[in-house]
Amino acid sequence: MTLADTEKKIKSMEIRGAGRIARTAANALKEHSETIKSKDLKVFVEEMNAAAEILLKTRPTAVSLPNAINIVMKGVREAKTYEDAWHAVHESADKFVKESDLAVKKIAEIGAARIKDGDVVLTHCNSEAALACIIEAHRQGKKFEVFATEVRPRNQGHITIKTLSDAGIKTNFIVDSAARFFMKKVSLVIVGSDAVTVNGAVVNKIGTSQIALCAHESRTPFIVAAETYKFAPKTLTGELIEIEERDTSEVLDEKMAKELSNVNIRNPAFDFTPSDYVDLIITEKGAIPPEMAYVIIRDYLGWNIEDFDR
Repeated sequence: MTLADTEKKIKSMEIRGAGRIARTAANALKEHSETIKSKDLKVFVEEMNAAAEILLKTRPTAVSLPNAINIVMKGVREAKTYEDAWHAVHESADKFVKESDLAVKKIAEIGAARIKDGDVVLTHCNSEAALACIIEAHRQGKKFEVFATEVRPRNQGHITIKTLSDAGIKTNFIVDSAARFFMKKVSLVIVGSDAVTVNGAVVNKIGTSQIALCAHESRTPFIVAAETYKFAPKTLTGELIEIEERDTSEVLDEKMAKELSNVNIRNPAFDFTPSDYVDLIITEKGAIPPEMAYVIIRDYLGWNIEDFDR
């Protein structure tokens, strides 16, 4: 798959989910390095940087994307020879993809322990990590059922219910606006994340914050499953994560939109859930309260506040 193909598929959401996007970007950089004909270090680095910039612009909210790209590109930018730069891309990309897959498996093990026999679990959107927790609990023989939302306007919930059904898990499919109505039946909410800030706030698919508020009001535990590379280092210095607004045609077809001259259509893809509404964040390094997000950024992503002054 060419770089242009990857760019198009991520933008169009043919490739979706923060983890999948990150792994795809890492592989895309590796594959792009093999198309560069020049063996001059300067040219190679320039072309790789250009490719990285193209990928960075595809989805502005999911920090897994820039984190993955920075991990892969770090060795390229520090290399002293063309050979070192080429090998750095391949080794870093392969290592990132492998560790990303292992992270989901570890999160599944930790998250499954939070699900008990008789539970009713609600999930929103199509999170690989969150679904891994649910499927692993089912694999362990636990008896529970799931409520899954439709996730308008892109209907990622359709993928979620297919995954759960194929796994043999009893699932209830509900419209997004019914989350509050059914929350009284729910014993645990598990969602994924596209980004986690330094104070433990979570950026995830639009509608997540409303579900978190309902869970908080009902005293229902709200758990986030997030790989460490989804934590946002630049929020250490107060940088705000950009919320992507997608094409309005996802909400209303263009013909009808043109007839509504006084209507402004808004289509944010994500929202913020305050840390006050998050009970636990499950990472591959362990389960932490949201207040410990800084520890992940410092100890596992290697960032400190002083790093941003260099």
